[in-house]
Amino acid sequence: MNTTMVGVMLATSLIIGLLGLIAFLWGLKNGQFDDEKKMMQGVLFDNEEDLRRAANNKPTKKDKK
Repeated sequence: MNTTMVGVMLATSLIIGLLGLIAFLWGLKNGQFDDEKKMMQGVLFDNEEDLRRAANNKPTKKDKK
Protein backbone atom coordinates (compact mmCIF):
# COMPACT_ATOMS: atom_id res chain seq x y z
CA MET A 1 0.00 0.00 0.00
CA ASN A 2 2.76 2.41 0.90
CA THR A 3 4.65 1.69 -2.33
CA THR A 4 1.50 2.33 -4.36
CA MET A 5 1.03 5.76 -2.79
CA VAL A 6 4.64 6.69 -3.54
CA GLY A 7 4.13 5.60 -7.15
CA VAL A 8 0.97 7.67 -7.49
CA MET A 9 2.63 10.73 -5.96
CA LEU A 10 5.67 10.31 -8.21
CA ALA A 11 3.53 9.95 -11.34
CA THR A 12 1.41 12.96 -10.35
CA SER A 13 4.43 15.13 -9.69
CA LEU A 14 6.00 14.14 -13.00
CA ILE A 15 2.80 14.98 -14.88
CA ILE A 16 2.50 18.36 -13.14
CA GLY A 17 6.16 19.10 -13.82
CA LEU A 18 5.75 18.17 -17.47
CA LEU A 19 2.71 20.44 -17.76
CA GLY A 20 4.70 23.29 -16.20
CA LEU A 21 7.57 22.73 -18.62
CA ILE A 22 5.18 22.69 -21.58
CA ALA A 23 3.57 25.94 -20.38
CA PHE A 24 6.99 27.57 -19.95
CA LEU A 25 8.15 26.52 -23.41
CA TRP A 26 4.87 27.73 -24.91
CA GLY A 27 5.40 31.10 -23.22
CA LEU A 28 8.92 31.35 -24.61
CA LYS A 29 7.74 30.50 -28.10
CA ASN A 30 4.94 33.08 -28.01
CA GLY A 31 7.08 35.89 -26.61
CA GLN A 32 5.49 36.10 -23.16
CA PHE A 33 8.84 36.93 -21.58
CA ASP A 34 9.98 39.53 -24.14
CA ASP A 35 9.91 42.83 -22.30
CA GLU A 36 12.42 44.97 -24.13
CA LYS A 37 10.74 48.25 -23.22
CA LYS A 38 10.30 47.66 -19.49
CA MET A 39 13.39 49.59 -18.43
CA MET A 40 12.64 52.46 -20.78
CA GLN A 41 9.06 52.72 -19.52
CA GLY A 42 10.39 53.07 -15.98
CA VAL A 43 12.66 55.92 -17.02
CA LEU A 44 9.85 57.71 -18.82
CA PHE A 45 7.62 57.74 -15.74
CA ASP A 46 10.26 58.74 -13.17
CA ASN A 47 10.15 62.33 -12.02
CA GLU A 48 13.27 64.47 -11.71
CA GLU A 49 13.47 64.15 -7.93
CA ASP A 50 13.52 60.34 -8.08
CA LEU A 51 16.26 60.43 -10.71
CA ARG A 52 18.38 62.85 -8.63
CA ARG A 53 17.94 60.68 -5.54
CA ALA A 54 19.02 57.58 -7.47
CA ALA A 55 22.05 59.41 -8.88
CA ASN A 56 23.08 60.58 -5.41
CA ASN A 57 22.81 57.06 -3.97
CA LYS A 58 24.94 55.57 -6.74
CA PRO A 59 28.30 54.35 -5.35
CA THR A 60 31.34 56.19 -6.67
CA LYS A 61 34.88 54.91 -7.22
CA LYS A 62 35.85 56.34 -3.82
CA ASP A 63 33.20 54.19 -2.10
CA LYS A 64 34.48 50.99 -3.68
CA LYS A 65 37.91 51.22 -1.95
